[in-house]
Amino acid sequence: MTRLFLTMLLVFCAGVVQGKIDVEMITINVDTPLNAQRKVKAHMKAGNYDGPIGIKLRGNSSLSFNQKKYTIELRDNDGNEVDAPLMGMPAHSDWVLLAPYNDVSAVRDPLAFQLWRDMGHWGPRTRMVELTLNGEYCGIYILSEAIKRGEQRVKIEKLKKSDTQGRDVTGGYLLRIDTFNEDDATFTSKVPGIGDGIMTSQITWSCIYPKKKNLQPEQMAYIQSFVDTVEQVIQSDYFADPKRGYARYIDVPSFVDYFIHTELSLNADGYKRSAYFYKEKMHADGSGGKLVAGPVWDYNLAYGNCNFCNANNIEAWCFEGGNTNPTPAFWQRLLQDPAFRKAVKMRYQALRKSVLSNKAINSYIDQHAKLLAPCIDRHFKAYPELFGTKNQTAPLGFAGFGGFPQMGQMPGFGSGNMISWFAAYRVQSYDEEIKVLKQWLADRLSFLDRNIARFDKDWQPRIQELKEIKAPQFGGFGGF
Repeated sequence: MTRLFLTMLLVFCAGVVQGKIDVEMITINVDTPLNAQRKVKAHMKAGNYDGPIGIKLRGNSSLSFNQKKYTIELRDNDGNEVDAPLMGMPAHSDWVLLAPYNDVSAVRDPLAFQLWRDMGHWGPRTRMVELTLNGEYCGIYILSEAIKRGEQRVKIEKLKKSDTQGRDVTGGYLLRIDTFNEDDATFTSKVPGIGDGIMTSQITWSCIYPKKKNLQPEQMAYIQSFVDTVEQVIQSDYFADPKRGYARYIDVPSFVDYFIHTELSLNADGYKRSAYFYKEKMHADGSGGKLVAGPVWDYNLAYGNCNFCNANNIEAWCFEGGNTNPTPAFWQRLLQDPAFRKAVKMRYQALRKSVLSNKAINSYIDQHAKLLAPCIDRHFKAYPELFGTKNQTAPLGFAGFGGFPQMGQMPGFGSGNMISWFAAYRVQSYDEEIKVLKQWLADRLSFLDRNIARFDKDWQPRIQELKEIKAPQFGGFGGF
């Protein structure tokens, strides 16, 4: 009797666990037309949450996609931000609905976030959902935590307006290298970025936390001065000195992991877009307070899914830069230190036995595909253009700014479908996409295995000479 009871209990619990990971439906109703500048009032039903929200469109080039991305803020009836859990994820007010429109697998962002978490860092938790907006079915979405400060997110000290001197002003800060707008507190790097054929070598940092309206002049001056010091020390002759060099200012293990994570992904935006860092407050004994790399974000054009910035070249390196936005030169410089390369090699080889093993990665992808199986046909019925035809296996390439296609040459531009402009390949089914992705990851890992094994021997990074900073005429390409 006891054994039967335990068996029934296990079956019941298994069903509960399975129920938690089912793809649930989110419904949003909004009366005001959506825009990408300011949130408008709406109502959302998502799991146990049934209440008001603020919502706006997000993205840059992706705004032209048939499937849109959204930023969501949970609110009370008076319009104030409220923290609440969503679908088993810890309470917070800020969330994102990521549209996997140009990722047929719908797994690239969740996979990247999961790998970062498995490597021991905080990364956005996600849930796969389906969205109905004003009664219209919008397909499969990734409900994700937004990158924000908080006990359950980026765990840094809360900066008060009065924290303007001494140890108080040293943290915490959340920074980003990305496109920017007038709502961001920004400063430009004193060290030019690298890349072949880039239109500008100027890199702009944004302080995401504290927000511009709360950031005090002394705090802005401090964090800018700190980043300037970090970048200039890394370019100095003594950059590898254990006491005077970069190790004094950056959290080296996080930079090692960020390098491994980015190079595995071969992300077209790697290092130069959606690149986050945070700075903790210095401890009372004078230790800590270093710059930490991460969290990771925006991988829908990663893992072989992009036809520019060498992202479809299985033997390319992200840190060497591309032909769109400049890549921070400190990644190239760090690879010139044998001690950093040795740390990368040791960490990578350890990860290959666990979270970065082919078995672990394929298992995650298979589980994800199984989860989406009941709703995948509905998604592609809504967006049939995501599949190619038997005669359409490769898209128009993007050769960089020298070969930038004219508007009339962009397939689908103007019709809301730019998928074939960015994609490195086209598939005819979801199963084919999963096979392509798994094979690409196996090939990329094989490339990294061969080359990282040489990191403490005869391997040397390609060196690009730093050039005078050219001021940009625009905020930069990004957010595809």
